[in-house]
Amino acid sequence: MKSLRSEIIKYSKMLNSKKLSALRSGNISARYKDGFLITPSGKKYSSLKGKDIVFVSLKGNFDKKKGIPSSEWKFHQDIYFNKKDAKAIVHAHSTYATALASHNKGIPSFHYMVAMAGGHDIKCAKYATYGTRELSKNILKALKGRKACLIGNHGQIVFEENLARAFELAEEVENISLQYITSLKLGKPKILSLKEMNIVLSKAKNYKRG
Repeated sequence: MKSLRSEIIKYSKMLNSKKLSALRSGNISARYKDGFLITPSGKKYSSLKGKDIVFVSLKGNFDKKKGIPSSEWKFHQDIYFNKKDAKAIVHAHSTYATALASHNKGIPSFHYMVAMAGGHDIKCAKYATYGTRELSKNILKALKGRKACLIGNHGQIVFEENLARAFELAEEVENISLQYITSLKLGKPKILSLKEMNIVLSKAKNYKRG
């Protein structure tokens, strides 16, 4: 558990250093035993210590004496409960993903790298108040068949098989968001066909990142 806590802190600090989220916004978690470890509520990532990382069971139980988890722990719980292949989650309020989400825009297949999120497009979950089950429900709908989505008027969320890959995917979603916004400034971008995206998705399943 100690090494996993350290890894969560490492990537939490990278939310700031990589400019995916400022100060204490966003949150990170990793599946652990019958639950998950998650960043705490209200603490700047730069000051995090191992003892600050909170364990929450899949039933939603945690020891308040050992700390309060992120106010958005419920959608982490629901993703882990419903997505058996989710081992790590990164939620960020990254600038370009949030900009698209504020317009309730998803990202179509204007670029083949959209497939890295697991589908033909990246959907935008409908807005709901943070920390609510309604938001969890909306996120799970947008994540159907996918590993990433935008969250209306909020940000982005991704899951992967480990923290390193989850963080990389969050960076990719932010980069794709910037590229899509830039392409829209030139007009309506060309959208790749469903046939081509199916080919890319098939290739992506065998793509191994270092």
